[in-house]
Amino acid sequence: MSKQPLSPGKTRAIVALCAVVVAVAAWVLWPLALGPDPTPARGLPESDFVGGDGAAGDRDGDGVPDPEDIVASARAYTATRPRYGSAYYEGGPPTDGRGVCTDLLAAALKGAGWDLQSLVDEDIRAAPGAYGVVEPDRAIDYRRVRNVAVYLGRHAASLTLDPRDAAAWRAGDIAVFADHVAVVSDVRDGDGVPYLIHHEGPLQRSFEEDVLASRADLVGHFRL
Repeated sequence: MSKQPLSPGKTRAIVALCAVVVAVAAWVLWPLALGPDPTPARGLPESDFVGGDGAAGDRDGDGVPDPEDIVASARAYTATRPRYGSAYYEGGPPTDGRGVCTDLLAAALKGAGWDLQSLVDEDIRAAPGAYGVVEPDRAIDYRRVRNVAVYLGRHAASLTLDPRDAAAWRAGDIAVFADHVAVVSDVRDGDGVPYLIHHEGPLQRSFEEDVLASRADLVGHFRL
């Protein structure tokens, strides 16, 4: 017995369902191939919530205040659209277009004059007990969140963990989570909570996100 052909209505329904499945799969999976969207967030300017009394240094002497340098360098890094991936690299920084949260932070700080790789390595060798590191490895130590958190705790100003204390957060600050780090953006949401510039996982939609107030794992807020 021959099979009955599908009716035009059923054929259209199947085609439409397949199109929806393909579209949803493409929307979910495109960060794996292309990396998150590097477009800067469209929020409110920091100046709407923070006064102009915050003194900012210029560590690299380029005439640009450190907070602006840090944010601009973070965005310059995300503009390369690195895909999320963790591996060991002999020199330290990834060389294959991949990266993790600490790579974004290192690039952001380097643009303002802080060499995170050297700073963490020097501090581990000076005080290995503070880090619990038996054999320092310059190529990877600065890419581990726990080491970055220890370094910041020892050498940076520790600030409030309340994301809604708008005046206490500044562009270029560093937010440390249980297993993640992020750079504080220079734009805010309507409540004054700053966006974060970060790289957390392979399916992240955008590098700059309004997620600070929604997280329960914030453990540190630092300013160099």
